[in-house]
Order: sequence, then structure tokens, then C-alpha cells
Amino acid sequence: MIRILFLGDVVGEAGRNAVTRFLPGFKDREKVDFIIVNGENAAAGRGITPKIAINLLRSGVAVITTGDHVWDQKELAPYLLTEPRVLRPLNYPPEAPGQGSIVLETAKGKIAVMNVQCRTFMQPILDNPFRVAQEEVQRLQSETSVIFVDIHGETTSEKTAIAHFLDGRVSAVVGTHTHVQTADERVLPGGTAFLCDAGMCGPEYSILGREIEPIVKRFVDSLPVPFPVARGAVIICGAVVDVEESTGRAISIRRVRERIEPLPPYSS
Repeated sequence: MIRILFLGDVVGEAGRNAVTRFLPGFKDREKVDFIIVNGENAAAGRGITPKIAINLLRSGVAVITTGDHVWDQKELAPYLLTEPRVLRPLNYPPEAPGQGSIVLETAKGKIAVMNVQCRTFMQPILDNPFRVAQEEVQRLQSETSVIFVDIHGETTSEKTAIAHFLDGRVSAVVGTHTHVQTADERVLPGGTAFLCDAGMCGPEYSILGREIEPIVKRFVDSLPVPFPVARGAVIICGAVVDVEESTGRAISIRRVRERIEPLPPYSS
């Protein structure tokens, strides 16, 4: 059996710090074999930088996925050409820097990770995620039966449809982007684990990881305002998926949700 931990969108410095504190203990306690993290909001809530990616990889993360904010930090594009463990959505044009999938060798065999972006209410509108995913899964199956898919999208219907479309062909489909963890985890009839949204790793007292007051104000008066990342305790959200390594079929999936208190101020 291979045990995979997937964590949802990491939001800002607070989320990054909480994740790096959370991972070592959880990995040992739960005997996790492989860690995937969505890092597309890790840089002040928008995008990810090479430095942040390196720190997450050093903390034990095997693969970092992204989404619609992948290009928000301009220095990331050249970095993607040198670091295949940081993925951008697969359905960008082939000319885009980086890649949308990777296969890594582990002590328990090869594991593939694929990053796909939905189209409904998403910008930019990319290639059809169903067709792109189908083609890439066929290619990855020649290397391994263990395939984990991060499907980055806004609507529950599109993410659920992709999960059923890929059922029996991949080990797991877990959604990201909305920052709100859903309660629909299950193993589909074909053996694919599914969770519509993993949730976020970000400040608990917030609106999707951002300070509450500016977002409320924006809804009230429709005027643009900055949305700073909130402070305080962080919720770590994601899922643990157990996979049979010989077949790639999911055995189980369970949600993860833990609260990490902020570190106290340093005093000499």
C-alpha cells in the first residue's frame, strides 16, 4: 500500500509556515509515503516563487501543483524549466514553460502526479480538461498505475464530472481552488478516490485566507480594495489516500483538517 498526503491551496506566509511545521509530525504519525501540495497561493496569496517552492520541497513535499495563479510571480516561469517537481496546469499550450505531470520513483514504486485546470468560471480558458487529461493518463499508464490528479476548478459539477470521467483510470482525483473543504470524499466504483475540494492551508479566521473586512467592504460597495492575507491560527486541510501499488486502485480516502496555532513572538 502507498499512502499519499495531499494538501489544498497554501495561502501566504502563514500557510507556508504552518505546513512546514505540520508535515514532519503528521508524516511520521500517519506513515505517509508521498506528499503533494498545491502551492499556487503561497506567495502573499498569489502565485509561488522559486524560493518558496524550494522551501516546500525541502520540508518533505514531493510535488507542488498550481492553478490559475501560476504566472502571478514573474520569476516562476524560468524556474519551471529547471524544476519538474513544480507543475503548471497540463492544459496550457505546449509552448508554456514547465509541464503538467511528472512521474517520480519512490521506495514503493513509481507515482505519477498530474495537474489539470477546469474551464467553467476560470480564467484563462484553457484546452478541454477532459480530452487533455484522457490523453495524458494514457501516456502515464505506460509508466505506472498509480496516478494522482489535482483538478483545479471553481464548480463542483465540473470537478465531479472529471472524476467520474477518469474513474478506473487514475488512483485519485482531488479538487483545489475554492479554499473550502467539501465533505464528499469517497472511492468511486472504478477504484478512483475523489474529494471535490481539499480546502486550504491558510488562516482560519478569514475569508478564503484573506482578511475579512476588506472583502466584506468589496461586496458592499463594489469598489476595489487590497485583500491582505489574514493572521492567526491556520487550518491545514487536505486528504490522505491509500492506494494499492500493484493496481493503482484506491483503498480509501479520508479528509485531513488540523488547526495550527501561530508561533508566539520571539523574545530574548
